[in-house]
Amino acid sequence: MKTYVSPGQRPDTDTVVAIGSFDGVHLGHQALIAQLKAKAREHRVPSVVYTFDPPTRVLTQGVEFLSTLPEKLELLKLYGVDETIAVPFTPEFAARPKEEFLQDLRSLRPRAIVVGEDFHFGRGRAGGVADLRLVAPEVVTLAMHQLGGGDIKSTRVRELLRAGEVQAVSRLLGRQYDAEGVVVKGDQLGRTIGWPTANLQVAAGKALPLGVFAVTVQRERDGREERWAGMANVGSRPTVNGTERRFEVNLFDFDKDLYGQELQVKFYDRLRGEQKFAGLEDLKAQLARDAEQARAVLAGLPGNVY
Repeated sequence: MKTYVSPGQRPDTDTVVAIGSFDGVHLGHQALIAQLKAKAREHRVPSVVYTFDPPTRVLTQGVEFLSTLPEKLELLKLYGVDETIAVPFTPEFAARPKEEFLQDLRSLRPRAIVVGEDFHFGRGRAGGVADLRLVAPEVVTLAMHQLGGGDIKSTRVRELLRAGEVQAVSRLLGRQYDAEGVVVKGDQLGRTIGWPTANLQVAAGKALPLGVFAVTVQRERDGREERWAGMANVGSRPTVNGTERRFEVNLFDFDKDLYGQELQVKFYDRLRGEQKFAGLEDLKAQLARDAEQARAVLAGLPGNVY
């Protein structure tokens, strides 16, 4: 998949374009991509996703994001998009009048544009679907997809993550929620009680579920993928009077050095919420129970997840 940071970087050819933040690339976004690809095949032109980095609500409302830009690009590639234009979404970009955004679209020579039915753009959200018809002969709008009695949207995914409901999140995404991070040195407390953890540093602003979870962990090494079962804790570690959020993962049946390496963690089920224990012995006993439950959860999943 080819990636650009502005419309002017790509070749001067016809396209079909889908526009949006695509934060999390959930099932609603995937439906948009399916329509984009169908129109691109019909017109025999490249499918192009015009998206924003960071997602618009991160700048305008200060919310956490579901996908870093590399994660989002990898997902768009996975779902078969030909090209992505990921423009930096800055206060200056957000303040541009709608006419400037329309001029960007004209430069893409769109045979068709695909958006959600509530799509707006430009300063004060002044632009809408009717304006898009000024730059493309066909504009396809999709209604909000629903699942489980509610809209499939990034806001709902973030709410479920805050509640730790990763199974519900996976249903909205059509896959497990994941987070990538680099292993950094922690205080190594887990080693002293027999439960060593990899302390992951993720991108600032990445949304994470709170609690203890059954997870799988994978890394790319020497051109091949390695994968382990494990459990993850996301929280402030109240038992040791922690004050900042930590993301720690215990890999089952693994005891090698991972410092400086990048890991991808996929969340499968919440085992419990964060708790404050009377002491380290109580915590150690609970971790043994958590590990047993996590192994049972992962062993019961269809297919070989690890």
